[in-house]
Amino acid sequence: MYLSIRMTKTVFIMIKKIDKVAGLPSALAICAAYLLTACGGPEHTDTTDAGAVKDTVAAFIVQQDTLHKTVELPAELLPYEYADLYAKVEGFVQDMKVDLGDKVKKGQVLAVIKAPEVNSRFAESEASVLSARSKWTSSKDHYERLYRASQAKTPGIVAPVDLERSRNQMMADSSAYVAAEKQSQAYRDVSGYLYITAPFNGVITSRKVNAGAFTGTNAPLLTIQDLHLLRLRAAVPEMYTGAARTAGNIDFRVDAYPLERFAAKLTRKSGTIDPATRTELWEFEVPNGEGKLKAGAFAYVKIGLQRDMPSVIVPATAIATTQERKFVIRVKDGKAEWVDTRQGITTDKGIEIFAGIQPGDTLLMKATDERKPGSTAFWKVK
Repeated sequence: MYLSIRMTKTVFIMIKKIDKVAGLPSALAICAAYLLTACGGPEHTDTTDAGAVKDTVAAFIVQQDTLHKTVELPAELLPYEYADLYAKVEGFVQDMKVDLGDKVKKGQVLAVIKAPEVNSRFAESEASVLSARSKWTSSKDHYERLYRASQAKTPGIVAPVDLERSRNQMMADSSAYVAAEKQSQAYRDVSGYLYITAPFNGVITSRKVNAGAFTGTNAPLLTIQDLHLLRLRAAVPEMYTGAARTAGNIDFRVDAYPLERFAAKLTRKSGTIDPATRTELWEFEVPNGEGKLKAGAFAYVKIGLQRDMPSVIVPATAIATTQERKFVIRVKDGKAEWVDTRQGITTDKGIEIFAGIQPGDTLLMKATDERKPGSTAFWKVK
């Protein structure tokens, strides 16, 4: 407006100078009137019939789409079988037959423990077995003699009480003999604990003691791991468990070989959600016959996600979040309408939403709580 007034004054002075020279007083009035009309008129705005200004708001038409996404999750490689081997009796290590990195077979003797008192108790139990057997054999023979005599034709040759006493003695000696055998078997088992054997085929991954060292039951001697087949465990977030149900054969990578990808097969799931992490534990099997992969290494698993049914995916800006609710703004009958919704998986195309929205609905491209329900605007659909 200030520029228009300055231009009007300038033109007025120029016309006044021309009027003095040419004597054209009417030209001044005509030009002044024209400039005032052209430069001093009011600005034009778009208004409604009621005089309110309408703004232009971007919107879009909702369409169905199939959710596709690939996520990379951290995982860990573990041995298929793992065991810390302890001595079950106290003693000294007499012989250590394996070392770190040795491959062993199931049942192979790995270490020998020396415990003389165990051997002594076993020898004593063996002698007790022989003594109990001798007593049982003698009492059995005595009872059988009396029984045969009692069956003879001569009556009264054996008193019934003597026959019953002999039978009871035989039964007592028999029970003592069985108990001695059980006790001897227990000592025999304990003496077998002096030999530490491999529970499965594997590799010695830790050796804690050497020959001559005293060992008890509180510290492991050796650690053995089965590394021909590895377990790959990944914690899958709760949100992904429903869309990744078809994940079978997957691939993963490790930091040791950044340019290679390795194959794994889904074999089992925990079936529960861990309350602390809100994840479900999935386990994959990884063949490792060449021993290239190492147990304990971190890995990164790629899992493909896909819904069994079409999804509604909207831009992230189309979802508004407040302390009370999460909603999108739908245009219905030319007016804004808040529709509560639940958020799903985030993809490259946008965010998956559920509840309240159908294909063909018109939503605002940018939702905000400043756009009140019932408000109107020029909805520009893209």
